[in-house]
Parts: sequence; C-alpha cells; structure tokens
Amino acid sequence: MNQPIVLGHAEMDDVHAEFEELLSTAGVCSDQELLCTLDALIVHLESHFAMEDNWMSGGDFPPRDCHAAEHAAVLRSASEVRPLVAAGNFVIGRSFIRALGEWFPAHATHLDSALATWICKQRLGAKPLVFHRGVATH
Repeated sequence: MNQPIVLGHAEMDDVHAEFEELLSTAGVCSDQELLCTLDALIVHLESHFAMEDNWMSGGDFPPRDCHAAEHAAVLRSASEVRPLVAAGNFVIGRSFIRALGEWFPAHATHLDSALATWICKQRLGAKPLVFHRGVATH
C-alpha cells in the first residue's frame, strides 16, 4: 500500500496502520517465517475485527451485517489457509496475503469509513475530517 488509509477515527486508524505493517512484513518474509508471520496476522485480524464488530453492535450501525460478514469471510479464509501453510504450502499463504492486500483498501474506503463516520456523528455530532499532506485536490 502506497499511502496509509486514514479515516479520521484515531483508534481505527491505529489498528489499520498496524494491519498494514503486518501485511507488509508478511509480504516480504521468508518461507521459514511465513507461518509465524501468518499467525501474527491472524491474531491481529481476530482482535481488529472483534473491535469493529463491537463498535457496530454497540452503536446500532445500520450496515453491520454486511460489514461483519466480510470480517467473517476473511477469518474463515485465514483458518483454511493456515493449516496449508503449516504443511508447507507457502504459495497459498503468499496468495492469501496478496489477496488481503487487494481486499483491504476497498473494505476500508467503503465499509470502515462509513463506520468511522457513524461513530464520529454519534459521539461528536459531526463526521471526521481527514487532511492529507502533499495530495493535490484539483
């Protein structure tokens, strides 16, 4: 990912930055490190998604079912890929990591940004503002 995805909700932005860092590490690790790196990524995803799922449930977020379904699908895929990597199938592990990298920007831009806006509107009465340095807007 070229530029971090920032949505204006500090806790969400922090967990997304952590995810992007883990994903980057997983993308360049050796085959010997892949299982351990994948395990760390799975632990992060479980915690990350549980946090967002709790926000959605606690705040009556309208499209929570669709959002939570994406989380569940990613975790299901991870649970299917992990034993294959443990058995030495590094190609499928790397394919999964690439797929996560391709999936995340759209998920964050559409579903997570809607959640960030929903939370900020409920807590602050306004949607978040995000400023990007050095990004032309004309």
